[in-house]
Amino acid sequence: MKKLMMIAVLIAFVAIPAEVSAQGWLGRLGGSVVDRAKSKAESKVDQAVDKAVDKAKDEAVDAVKGKKGKTKKSKNEEADEPQVEEADDNPTTATASDFKRGSVIMFQDDVTAEQVGEFPSKWDIFQGTVETKTLGGVKAINLTDNAQVQPLIKEQGAYLPEEFTIEYDFYYWPTSKVPGNDDYIGLNDMKLILAVTKDRSEFPQTGGDGGDLTAFVLTHGVCSSSEHTYYFNGDKKGDFDYSFKKGWNHVALSFNKRALKVYFNDKRVVNLPRVNQPTWMCFQVPFDYINLTFIRNVVIAKGAVALYDRDAQDVSAVEKAIQETGKFVTNNILFDTGKATLKQESMIEIMKVADYMKKNPNVRFEVQGHTDNQGSDKINDPLSQQRAEAIVKALEGLGVDGFNLKAVGKGSHEPVADNSTEAGRAQNRRVVFVKR
Repeated sequence: MKKLMMIAVLIAFVAIPAEVSAQGWLGRLGGSVVDRAKSKAESKVDQAVDKAVDKAKDEAVDAVKGKKGKTKKSKNEEADEPQVEEADDNPTTATASDFKRGSVIMFQDDVTAEQVGEFPSKWDIFQGTVETKTLGGVKAINLTDNAQVQPLIKEQGAYLPEEFTIEYDFYYWPTSKVPGNDDYIGLNDMKLILAVTKDRSEFPQTGGDGGDLTAFVLTHGVCSSSEHTYYFNGDKKGDFDYSFKKGWNHVALSFNKRALKVYFNDKRVVNLPRVNQPTWMCFQVPFDYINLTFIRNVVIAKGAVALYDRDAQDVSAVEKAIQETGKFVTNNILFDTGKATLKQESMIEIMKVADYMKKNPNVRFEVQGHTDNQGSDKINDPLSQQRAEAIVKALEGLGVDGFNLKAVGKGSHEPVADNSTEAGRAQNRRVVFVKR
């Protein structure tokens, strides 16, 4: 392992940006050697940056023209730098993407607000080393020393809903051949883990497989980028081929009640029909590579890729209610207590109404806000009006013509259940879309 570590560090010095590689390399030198090496290193770093910029421009032009293949190198370059495997632009096992991010953002970190050199403020750690660094001028989270991290979610216990999506970008260093033999080293061994426990204070040890504490474990970037594995429902195993390109790659996961799908760069690579309900998620980098594993743009959202014809069923439910009764009643549009601020989960229900109205552009709705009898009419009447107006605003934000919407606050004057019980008050706190 120490031998592989040294090789990994040397490769990282050649490949990664100046501010990461130069500091890491100089940090390992001692005493007067640093003084003698520093001026030379700075000169080499400047040359390396210029060379990298020129190379990036050439690669960008080739990408636009659709060219493939390596840049021709001198013999000296070939002797000093390990050979890199070519990536497959069109992996045969991947299918077209149907991924759609969930509609309600639960957690998001693009790292831009973090301070370089500090622990990222939106994360919690089980073990290892995690630090904000820059890679190619972009801030990212660097994980090493067998790092195990999870998003910093303030609520205790399980937080993943029945439908959710997870996305993140990670930087892939192509697999390199060890000079002098036929061994290969992987530089991006990384696990995305979906746990099934409610206790988030302990890392859900996987022991090389899924384990009883996990619903799904995805490992990517091991040795060859085409060797990816996953475990689900404990110890059930699968694998698949996909070749990443050097640079930033996008990983996305969608879970809908039971169906789980994984996407690499918008290509679906895993499609499982039945997976246990996850409760929370975390990342693990199971080796101690330095300056090699980076992630950024992590997003967890409520909502998921449609489960077969689920979207059609949702829209038809609204349509059926309108056809049969002339109105659509819902208790799933929620607000902060005593305020007209929509809770994020309310957007799922509002999107159903928006989809229906966009498919039926001539339909006009009176949007009625109703409250329970807790509090005086002096408070409830204007509050219900403000809530109805907030819903209208949200629908307009989703592309609905505001001309077809009218907000009306009904306060607590039209109850449909007994206000003396909590269950009855919950029914009275409702929104009604009445066709005009």
